[in-house]
Amino acid sequence: MKKKSKYSFVIPAFNEEENIEALYKRIIEITENYQNEREIIFVNDGSTDGTLSVLKQLAESDKNLKYINLSRNFGHQAALSAGLKYAEGDAVISMDCDLQDPPEVIEKMIQKWHEGFQIVYARRQNFRKDNLIKKSGSKLYYRFLGKFTHIDIPRNVGDFRLVDRNVLKEINQMPEHSRYIRGMVAWTGFKHTFVDYQRPDRQKGESNYTLGKLARLGMDGVFNFSMLPLRLGFLLGFISIITGTGLLLYQVFDFVFNGAYYHLYKWLVVVLFIFMGFMFMLLWIIGEYIGKIYDDVRKRPLYVISDMKNFDSSH
Repeated sequence: MKKKSKYSFVIPAFNEEENIEALYKRIIEITENYQNEREIIFVNDGSTDGTLSVLKQLAESDKNLKYINLSRNFGHQAALSAGLKYAEGDAVISMDCDLQDPPEVIEKMIQKWHEGFQIVYARRQNFRKDNLIKKSGSKLYYRFLGKFTHIDIPRNVGDFRLVDRNVLKEINQMPEHSRYIRGMVAWTGFKHTFVDYQRPDRQKGESNYTLGKLARLGMDGVFNFSMLPLRLGFLLGFISIITGTGLLLYQVFDFVFNGAYYHLYKWLVVVLFIFMGFMFMLLWIIGEYIGKIYDDVRKRPLYVISDMKNFDSSH
């Protein structure tokens, strides 16, 4: 290593008792030369299986393994935020607990960090065996997000990344309650690069990211980093005005030059029905923004910690 540095590994875990020990051993093998210059922070996000018991056993035998036990399931982004808050490393690597983020990629990420990059993304070169809806939705979502946000959020990257201490300080200072950490990291604008890898399929356990959770995460990304939904109201209003004016001019032209006569309500019923759909869409968009404002105004904590292990007394 070019300089003596401390490395933090932040790993949210929800019902991952079958994967924790295997992941821990693989990280230890890769970082065995770091000795006390590493810490591994697992965040138990309200698991209902034996996740916490496994973490307690490992924490007793290794003081460099730390865990944060949340009082209930607060969600992946909240759990990740908890781990990032307490990470002390000069370089902080966040990753999932399902072994689909191969620890063997970490060495390359650390090497890029030593080269001067402050953010190192692990970029997937393949798609896992998700159903067609997930695959198609993911591709369309990132294409959409890339076109309509003012932040360049990299594609094909998840929460498997390395960030420098300076980047971490900025992320931890961000007060928003609806967390989309991928966007928050990109927003900081620090020098970044990529390490490409082949993402393996999950071998044990079940994926905890359901379609509903993915949809909520996707909406957080759109509403937190794009003004398009607000501008969509203007666009729909403009289209409505042009359409209504066109229909009116058509009726006037037909009446004046062709002497046609027919009941206008037949047209109005269809037009009003379409506009009613637009109204509901706009109300939904406004409701999303109001809901996020409400979350931030309440100032509730992002998560509640039940207990912690192997952190010093200053925490």
